[in-house]
Amino acid sequence: MPKAKSQTETGPSRSKRKTEKEKAVLREFRREDFDRVWEIDQECFPPGIAYPRRVLAAYLAEPGTATLVAERDGEILGYVVAARGRSETGHIITLDVTARARRAGLGSELMAAAEARLKAAGCRAVLLETAVDNSAALAFYKRHGYAVLRTLPRYYEGSVDALLLEKRLA
Repeated sequence: MPKAKSQTETGPSRSKRKTEKEKAVLREFRREDFDRVWEIDQECFPPGIAYPRRVLAAYLAEPGTATLVAERDGEILGYVVAARGRSETGHIITLDVTARARRAGLGSELMAAAEARLKAAGCRAVLLETAVDNSAALAFYKRHGYAVLRTLPRYYEGSVDALLLEKRLA
C-alpha cells in the first residue's frame, strides 16, 4: 500500500497567508512538472519516507490516479496524488506543500479537490497513512474529518509506525 504523507509547519502571518492562498491555482499535473514535484517530495520528507524517483513516477502513471498541482506565478508550491482503488475506496497517496507555502490553506484546497475527484469517481470513503510521530499531519487530517482506524507497525522504513486514517465521503 502506498505511504500517504503530509507535512505542515508554522508559516507566514494571517494576512500574508490569505494573499498567498488567493494567488495559487490548482491544475492537472503535466509530465513536465515531474522534476519539481519530486523535489517537493524530497524537501518535505526525510530519506526512507520521501519517494524514490521511480516509485513516484509509477504512482503518477497508475491508471485511475489523479494528480493536482498548486501553482502560483508559474511555480509549483504543492501537489496531491489520489487514486481510486478497485472498491469504492479512494486513497491519498501523498499530499506535499513547500515549507514557505504552508499554513496558507493550500493543503486544504488540494485535499478538498482530491476528495471531490474521488467522490466523482464513485468512492464512498478515502484512506491515507501518516507517521505516528507526525503530529502536525495528524491534526491536519483530523480537522478535515479523518479518523484513525488502526496503527500499521513498522510501515515506514521498516521501523516507524503509521496510522491508517479514513474519511467517509458524503
